[in-house]
Amino acid sequence: MLQLSRKPAPRKRLFGRDRFEDEARFLRSWIERPLLTGAVAPSSKYLAQAMASYIDPRAQGPVVELGPGTGPVTDALVRCGIEQERLVLVEFNPEFAQLLKRRFPRAAIVCGDAYDVKETLAGVVSEPCSGFISSLPLFTKPVQQRMQLVSAAHELSRPGAPFVQFTYAVVPPIPARSPNYVVTASERIWRNMPPARVWVYRGR
Repeated sequence: MLQLSRKPAPRKRLFGRDRFEDEARFLRSWIERPLLTGAVAPSSKYLAQAMASYIDPRAQGPVVELGPGTGPVTDALVRCGIEQERLVLVEFNPEFAQLLKRRFPRAAIVCGDAYDVKETLAGVVSEPCSGFISSLPLFTKPVQQRMQLVSAAHELSRPGAPFVQFTYAVVPPIPARSPNYVVTASERIWRNMPPARVWVYRGR
């Protein structure tokens, strides 16, 4: 886990030069490692807000974000009332992890493998989580591995806590029918480019 700074930092919405630089970072990362990055640009504020809206700020426990990239969904979570101290951000890309550390200095930044979430969070999360929120490119992984990820997240969470995942595809990123969880989906978010949908998985 990266060393954390406790110095408070003012929050501002990502826009202008920051947004342009983030898009350049994403494009470069996608060109270099398309299967790991999965997108050519950060999530729009509309998609980020939709994803963050499924996390209840009143629920107890940490909120884990998988694949936060440059932090648009993280920013939306903070704006929805989630304290930075409750955020655990799991990012594989070291450049993105360092950027997240600067932007969210009071969050726990873990540079590691989000797909091996139990091992990655060992010693980091000590109580049941109030939710997982993911921007991972799940369709680059076999369906069995995707199902194992959501199962592991539910094991680390409070009963009924959501696993939130977006996708550009028309089909769910994790099968919608299972005896182990219930699924809901948002309307398609047309103002994101490309249009996306948010899928929410809650353990039974």
